[in-house]
Amino acid sequence: MTPLIVNIVLFQAGWFASVLGAARGLPWIGPAAVLLVVAVRLACSAEREREIKLIGAATGIGLLAETGMTAAGFYVADSWVLPHPLAPAWLPLMWSNFATTLNVSLKPLSGRPVLSALLGAVAGPLAYFGGARLGAIRFSDPSWKGLLALGILWAAAVPGLFALSRRYSRDHSFPNR
Repeated sequence: MTPLIVNIVLFQAGWFASVLGAARGLPWIGPAAVLLVVAVRLACSAEREREIKLIGAATGIGLLAETGMTAAGFYVADSWVLPHPLAPAWLPLMWSNFATTLNVSLKPLSGRPVLSALLGAVAGPLAYFGGARLGAIRFSDPSWKGLLALGILWAAAVPGLFALSRRYSRDHSFPNR
């Protein structure tokens, strides 16, 4: 399998393990799967230091963002492992999982802030909507407010994470367009 296919499959596996684990009351399954995804990404990376910084930053940003979103009441995510009011551990680790795609399967979007913001604005809320349909989170009524807030959050987060990735890289240039 190509690195691209492996990256996509591992990302999806981490997402499903996190969402289904949380939905089934087994919140440790997702973090365990994501740690495996991260380990594989680091083992395959030619720039491990860059990846470690990026994944660490994404996890920290995710912890702040998810705690803020849940504290604001946009959605409820059960299965706490971290002390309340911090977001459940599986949610910020989903950001770690996402970060593993930035320099592989999503690399063509690096240096393209409008396209990456559009991806975030659409795919971010869709992922949470899917998680809600599977029972991992519950949106507060009306759910469109939470989905809109997620769209705004991820429209900023995706280009921001790409900018961090470029900053951490030895090669700060933009990809060929």
